[in-house]
Amino acid sequence: MYFKGRTVFTFVLLTLIASVLVTLTVADKIISPNAGSSAAVVAAAADNSVAPGLSKEELAKLNAVLELIETRYYEKVEREELLDGAVSGMMEALDDPYSVYMEKDDALHFSESIEGSFTGIGAEVTAENGNIVVVSPIKGSPAEKSGLLAKDVLISVNGESLAGLNLQQAVGKIRGPKGTKAKIMVQRSGVAEPIQLVLIRDDIDMETVYGTLRPDGVGVIEIRQFSLNTAKRFKEELEKLEKGGMTGLVLDVRNNPGGVLPIVVEMSQLLMKEGSTVVQVEDRDGNRDKTLAKGGEAKKYPIAVLTNKGSASASEILAGALQEAAGAKVIGEQSFGKGTVQVSYNKALGDGSLVKMTIAKWLTPNGNWIHEKGIKPDIEINPPDLYTVARISLQETLKPDTLSEAVRSAQIMLHGLGYEPKREDGYYGKDTTAAVRQFQTDNGLPVTGEIDVKTVESLEKAVIKWIQNKEHDTQLLEAVKAVSRK
Repeated sequence: MYFKGRTVFTFVLLTLIASVLVTLTVADKIISPNAGSSAAVVAAAADNSVAPGLSKEELAKLNAVLELIETRYYEKVEREELLDGAVSGMMEALDDPYSVYMEKDDALHFSESIEGSFTGIGAEVTAENGNIVVVSPIKGSPAEKSGLLAKDVLISVNGESLAGLNLQQAVGKIRGPKGTKAKIMVQRSGVAEPIQLVLIRDDIDMETVYGTLRPDGVGVIEIRQFSLNTAKRFKEELEKLEKGGMTGLVLDVRNNPGGVLPIVVEMSQLLMKEGSTVVQVEDRDGNRDKTLAKGGEAKKYPIAVLTNKGSASASEILAGALQEAAGAKVIGEQSFGKGTVQVSYNKALGDGSLVKMTIAKWLTPNGNWIHEKGIKPDIEINPPDLYTVARISLQETLKPDTLSEAVRSAQIMLHGLGYEPKREDGYYGKDTTAAVRQFQTDNGLPVTGEIDVKTVESLEKAVIKWIQNKEHDTQLLEAVKAVSRK
């Protein structure tokens, strides 16, 4: 999350968003949601025990190295590259995946993400223990459609390994123009072999709010991220649902990677009693600053918040605020666990580049720090397997008496669609063959009992159609049930 600035998914670089943020500013100061509340946060950036800036000795050391490189290094090096490398090195020394330096072009693309427009695969990533890890795929994006999941580890892109790369370098490998192909190798927890996913980069739909009123009177508002126009759109959809006679509200923030801090505060307080704590920010000295709800009201209708492993940062602030201070139920899976606050500084650098740096923790209304833990749901419910099954990347026709992850994905799909392979361990036995033959018969395909390209295409179309049927969304149905109770 951030404060108005350039932050929603840490920079997209025309392909990916890199890292979840919690707060951000475009300027070199915090834009606080409440008057007078910025002091504690700004204080976190200062250390009174050490004078700011470089001493004469430190400056002399850096100049000496720069001069040596410019006069003695065996190749000519651009001074700008050396300066960028020095700043990047300082940020990397913090050992914080959310504190990064962005050169001018990267900073520009980063800004586009917060303002709601970019091209890419539509996934937010972060650096974690030397790995590039998915925070969340954006709903409707190429990343989600390919089956990329939160917590997936990205191994390589188009055959180029991501091992040893920092976050910006990895994003540079993944980015690319619309219509180009990205073959991504993924390591997934619980799956023995790496999975290959093929994605086609595209324009990412950045409409952030979708509201619907169900026939049973329950309103559902899906929030895909918290960008600069999201609060306005949320208020519009909420008022429309209330005028339509809504009796209960479900807020769906599944796979929402976060966004701008004042935006989520503005949205949360619409559903909270005046004076309730929305969020707390704690600086490095332990000083806490509370943001209180104003201008809103406690709602008479019940509220539920839907979360999953891809709900991060601002999504977790919303869920935590409504769970602890507004009596809402959190339903679904434990969220991602992003509990730090970043601020983006660009004016101080003066050349269009940008430093995004962690300056504080954020805490729930009750003072809980959910970093690397997430928000625990009141009602825990996992999605059906068809929602998370890895898409099949077919290298050759799958045949009986073979063992592979591709076969395992096909078995999960067949089972979810009502066919019975009777196993989901990746072994292509006689029951799997029978299930494939029945599927081929029902879908007008040549009945071979083998999984070829046409069978895979038909399988995946059937899966997408099944997922699009809201009656199969068990998490949503549980949330609807929760707000329907008297």
